[in-house]
Amino acid sequence: MSATSTLETESLDTKISVASSCRPLLGIKQVALLLLLTLVALLVAGFHPYAEDAEIYLPAVEKALHPELFPFDAKFFLAHGHSTLFPQLIAYSVRLTRLSLEQTLFAWQLITIFLFLLACLELSRRCFDDSRACWAGVTLIAALLTLPVAGTALYILDQYPNPRNFAAFLSIFAIIKALDRKYIQTAFLLILTAAIHPLMSAFAILYCGLLPFIARLNFRGASFAALLPFGLSLDPPSAAYHAAALRERFHYVTNWHWYELLGAFAPLAVLWGFSRLAQKRNMQNLDFTCRALIVYELVCLPPAFALSVVPRFASLARLQPMRCLFLLYIMMFLLGGCLLGEYLLKNRAWRWTALFLPLCGGMFMAQRTLFPASAHIEWPGSRPRNGWVQAFEWIRDNTPDDAYFVLNPDYMQVPGEDEQGFRAIAQRSMLADSRDGGAVSMFPTLADAWFRQFQSRSNWTSFQAKDFQRLSTEYGVNWVVIEHPDPSGLDCPYQNSTVLVCRLRPPAISPTGGNGTRQSGF
Repeated sequence: MSATSTLETESLDTKISVASSCRPLLGIKQVALLLLLTLVALLVAGFHPYAEDAEIYLPAVEKALHPELFPFDAKFFLAHGHSTLFPQLIAYSVRLTRLSLEQTLFAWQLITIFLFLLACLELSRRCFDDSRACWAGVTLIAALLTLPVAGTALYILDQYPNPRNFAAFLSIFAIIKALDRKYIQTAFLLILTAAIHPLMSAFAILYCGLLPFIARLNFRGASFAALLPFGLSLDPPSAAYHAAALRERFHYVTNWHWYELLGAFAPLAVLWGFSRLAQKRNMQNLDFTCRALIVYELVCLPPAFALSVVPRFASLARLQPMRCLFLLYIMMFLLGGCLLGEYLLKNRAWRWTALFLPLCGGMFMAQRTLFPASAHIEWPGSRPRNGWVQAFEWIRDNTPDDAYFVLNPDYMQVPGEDEQGFRAIAQRSMLADSRDGGAVSMFPTLADAWFRQFQSRSNWTSFQAKDFQRLSTEYGVNWVVIEHPDPSGLDCPYQNSTVLVCRLRPPAISPTGGNGTRQSGF
């Protein structure tokens, strides 16, 4: 072993245990500042409890609260729901507090943001002595909660409660305990993270596992080790699974745009620069943390490219190795914000204002662009202004629990729909849509059923009454949500300026679900 390696190994414990002068227990002032930043983060990011991936997770919560809901095709969301404690946690919170589901979700969003910012503050205190640096890092993260993470289809923190948000702060707390050499607490937090989000916990486990050994690893060895699982012989994926996986473009790094690839590789140079600066300033924990992040990404890159270019690895798309960037982005921007605070912002109020006011304004405008037809903060109990959501709420209040709906398979991408989830809001069963393809990409056994249902509406824009009746005969659907204009021959008890909700006549023959038996439940 070289002298340099020996010195690095001997100093490993010193790096981990370096105390920082900005690590006292939180006082009232610090808690108040975190609460203020939590509110600022909410105002910038917005709150959309039923949007995007909430359509995957919330129906499982609603079914836990009301088992009679979703008698048909629940498998498309229960596959995720059964792999996490999130539905049970939210459902238990509703029962315990006696609040409505919307109020509970809003409370959890505030709690999640607060705990996430608290975790970021504690992590920054392991690397920086200057309290202003620590708060600058936390403030930057609060402003950038909805920053896209390269091409992974993730934000740093979503605008609605979901398992990823919980995994974010649990992972950071686990890393803090690993830096403090409290490995039993680290293991407990990692187990808890795995119970909430198994996939994201894998990245936290990888990083925490690297921390004690980083001084002994070389980058080439770590990267080569990542290729070992791909030596296994794998069967090529089915056509149905392949169709679902291709719709999730972020699974395959070779499908990313150039600027998304830049967002994947640029952090290596940024973190190397942070590490060099830390070495010059004798900031050992910062140097150590950044070098561990570099190795962490280098471990994940080879599998990501392997499953993108080797056909027999395509079925491993569900491992999503590039989502390692989720944890890396959180730490990179946190540490970068701390460096800005220490060397640029300092105690100059005008510098803080000049940086964060335009930044918050830009992030706010970006969110308004994403949800133009919806309120920026969808307060619990407020009346929606989105026409699609209005229709979904009418369905929830005026149709039977066993109603079975069909919609445009890409309805969440329709302009003005704002990716608001039908199942999550209407609480009714629905024929599989494009969003369910995400579940299929993670659970290949769902592929054939999803593909049949999705393909049955491949020419949706030209559907007439007879086409809806065909779906009723094949699958047993008895309601339809359609955009204007209204195809003739449908009975539509509800309509607004955006959509219509129409009944379908009972089929002349027994509904079959496509294979002779009407499908229900999971």
